[in-house]
Amino acid sequence: MFNYLRKRFTSHIRERSRRRARLVSKDGRCNIEFGNVEQSRFVFLIDIWTTILDLRWRYKMTIFISAFLGSWFLFGLLWYGVAYIHKDLPEFNPSINHTPCVENINGLTSAFLFSLETQVTIGYGFRCVTEQCATAIFLLIFQSILGVIINSFMCGAILAKISRSKNRAKTITFSKNAVISKRGGKLCLLIRVANLRKSLLIGSHIYGKLLKTTITPEGETIILDQVNIEFVVDAGNENLFFISPLTIYHIIDKNSPFFHMAAETILQQDFELVVFLDGTVEATSATCQVRTSYIPEEVLWGYRFAPIVSKTKEGKYRVDFQNFSKTVAVETPHCAFCLYNEKEAKAKEKKGYDNPGFVLSEVSETSDTKM
Repeated sequence: MFNYLRKRFTSHIRERSRRRARLVSKDGRCNIEFGNVEQSRFVFLIDIWTTILDLRWRYKMTIFISAFLGSWFLFGLLWYGVAYIHKDLPEFNPSINHTPCVENINGLTSAFLFSLETQVTIGYGFRCVTEQCATAIFLLIFQSILGVIINSFMCGAILAKISRSKNRAKTITFSKNAVISKRGGKLCLLIRVANLRKSLLIGSHIYGKLLKTTITPEGETIILDQVNIEFVVDAGNENLFFISPLTIYHIIDKNSPFFHMAAETILQQDFELVVFLDGTVEATSATCQVRTSYIPEEVLWGYRFAPIVSKTKEGKYRVDFQNFSKTVAVETPHCAFCLYNEKEAKAKEKKGYDNPGFVLSEVSETSDTKM
């Protein structure tokens, strides 16, 4: 009993680890890391815009707040230095006729407040620059220009982050499982995809990649070898009318990598099917890509998807997403090779064939009756 439980536990752990070992997660994130990169991390600062956009929100907001607070405090120190050099501070006991560079700067706190008012153009009117010294005028111009640059960059990065097409891709969903069954007399691998918004994706294109480990004739082992998988939709795989859920299918023929798989052996295979959908967002004209993946445990042999679209009495079309990933068992050949052999056998039954080894010999009729 103990050995049986241990085997079941070991197989369960092995199955769970196999399920987790996937390059692309179900929501499209890539499970990969880079090690021993020779280039320095500072190379990402060259493309600072993309680096900022790729950051997570918590890091982006930290940089946003730090940029503004840091610039206000830095220029606050500069304004304090101007007031200190010009001896405008109360500790120098300026005379009544003394004209300061900046009115009403009494210390570091008031210098920080003046820096904030200058950069965000609040202008309360209590503190202001005079024409007494050119240094203060130059510093005012420099801070105003730099403040506009910081404000434009940071606000633009946040708006670009919000409006990225990656968020639009989250409203495109794939079925939880892929199924293999007959469609149009051919054995096909089928996947269902749906657009959760009423706005369309323009110029949508669907394709797939089969990732597996292969060994070349030269003995080289290639991990994550990519094989193209062509998907077809009844209306064509280009410029899809993506207003309702679509069922895309891959025909398992002699050129398909699934041709030599069977219902009994597919779970023993080691592959990952990655499906991509590229399109242009109708509202923003930005391109987006949606992707998901399927491992052998998520490919159901001998099933088809349940109907999802119906027509109401009012003449409207209704999409029931409760049946979106629901599958129904159907009669399916257990391998593609058997299906094609069956078709060839039926075709031969309808045809006649000559037997070159058959020789017809004429026999003369003889009569044993004597007259």
